[in-house]
Amino acid sequence: MIIQISAGQGPAECQLAVARLLESLKRECGDMRVLSDTAGSEKGCLDSVRFQTKQDLSELEGTVLWICKSPYRKNCRRKNWYVDVSVIPEQEEIASEQEYRIEKFHCGGKGGQHVNKVETGVRITHIPTGITAQSTEERSQFQNRRKAMEKLGRRLKELRAEQEEKQSNIAWRKHNRIVRGNPVRIYEGEKFVRRE
Repeated sequence: MIIQISAGQGPAECQLAVARLLESLKRECGDMRVLSDTAGSEKGCLDSVRFQTKQDLSELEGTVLWICKSPYRKNCRRKNWYVDVSVIPEQEEIASEQEYRIEKFHCGGKGGQHVNKVETGVRITHIPTGITAQSTEERSQFQNRRKAMEKLGRRLKELRAEQEEKQSNIAWRKHNRIVRGNPVRIYEGEKFVRRE
């Protein structure tokens, strides 16, 4: 599961809440792996962070409230700081070598005595995605197989890049979406203690 914690357009206090919530969740989960983070305006603050965990944290999706006097501004009367927690869809795994179907077929065209006698054309299908690449340019089946694998590799790389871009776009949209009020969790004070 991929989770993003974000301060959105919030001030340094919200960014501090992001960093403290991350530390709190690390103690709670134990198996977190940080995928990316964006530093906040003050030392020790995070504007946003994305992490992966095997734990199901879907109940955290929504707004988290931190109630505390501002550690940065003495005369600030505001003491409610909100951060957003979002579940980001994971990329589909694009599988390994065993998930290909390789077909050989006769090629037409130049080639003299080998035309339609030897199966030199190669078509490779990536079974999970259905993406297909073929090569008939070479007279050797081995060379056609290599070329078809190169083409298929490029197409799978493009698919991975599209998925990464889609995931980033979702994360960016959620980064700017903070709904104040009705928090799923509340933390209080300088020590960031969870209110039960």
